[in-house]
Amino acid sequence: MTDDLTLSNPERNPATPDGRSGEDQPRWRQDFPIDLSQYDYISRRDFIKFLILVSGAFTAGQFFLVLQSLSRSAEQLPTLEVADIDDIPIGGTYVFEYPPGSPSRILVRLSDDRFVAYEQQCTHLLCPVIPEPENNVIHCPCHEGYFDLESGRPIAGPPNRPLARVVLEIRDGKIFATDIERRTV
Repeated sequence: MTDDLTLSNPERNPATPDGRSGEDQPRWRQDFPIDLSQYDYISRRDFIKFLILVSGAFTAGQFFLVLQSLSRSAEQLPTLEVADIDDIPIGGTYVFEYPPGSPSRILVRLSDDRFVAYEQQCTHLLCPVIPEPENNVIHCPCHEGYFDLESGRPIAGPPNRPLARVVLEIRDGKIFATDIERRTV
């Protein structure tokens, strides 16, 4: 026997929405027995608490990333002998890893005494780039991006950031990598 108050108030009605008994319900309703009419709505205050908590976590994560990048820029990379000057002809290229175990870098000889080296990953989607010294560009074949060979700056295609430049020194007929210059503009 039910009274009118129980039937008119769905929160006090123990019956399921489709009127079947609990044993006759589909498996998903047995696993998740909460019906919309019985769901406790969240208050604005609880929502704001959750929003502040998530925003605080996001802000803390951003500070962590900034501190991590500052600590990376403060560490000094080791000096690495890359190649002998005589091993690379004018207009020739050489692929190397600096620092050891990192992604590949490319070294290009522009003239008798001028060399440039960059990371070998496009700044758009990390596709490998190919130097074309005869055209004075570095080409990304994935999306037809082009970088200036002498500066590493993007000149065509989707890349909008320059390639990271490897700082080079020439001593006693050898080429040494001493640092990586990360640029954003």
